[in-house]
Amino acid sequence: MWHSMSINPYDLPYTLDVNGKQRSIRTDYRDILTIIKALNDPDLDEAAKAYVLLNILYTDTIPEPDMEKAIRVGFSFISAGIPDDGKPKPKLMDWEQDAPQIIPAINRVAGTEVRALKHLHWWTFLGYYMEIGESQFSNIVSIRAKKAKGKKLEKYEQEFYQENRAIIDLKVKQATEERDALNALIGWTEEE
Repeated sequence: MWHSMSINPYDLPYTLDVNGKQRSIRTDYRDILTIIKALNDPDLDEAAKAYVLLNILYTDTIPEPDMEKAIRVGFSFISAGIPDDGKPKPKLMDWEQDAPQIIPAINRVAGTEVRALKHLHWWTFLGYYMEIGESQFSNIVSIRAKKAKGKKLEKYEQEFYQENRAIIDLKVKQATEERDALNALIGWTEEE
């Protein structure tokens, strides 16, 4: 079911309707991944995240009265109009951490080295991502999903996990303040 965003899912959008005005957007996957990285940054507050989205996604300045709508349709564009069902789900991938496994899998689906392309529309990149079949990345996600649900890993999965924990375990991103406080606490307790 497509979100109520007025974009034809059979066309690649290069503009978004923000309160009746078509606003040009940057559509290259690298731009969108930069936005996603900022949205996941625990050191950025909501205002900073909104600023990043508005300034990277849109090619022109969005006036204050249109910002909320621009953010909403921007999120809808990033999700390709696919609505969130609202149910909490365990995090199974991280675009930044998993890039070394995602890119080769996408290259295989695309039949080309996507990093060498001057421009690749986000929706096309996302489509390639959704079609990733059997690959190292899909094995990693499968193990993460089983672990998140408390399911037993098959013997070959256990072996793969033991040999590849560094790429399978998702790193927890802490805000700088939290890291500093934790380091101070650890330093303090070590001295006791």
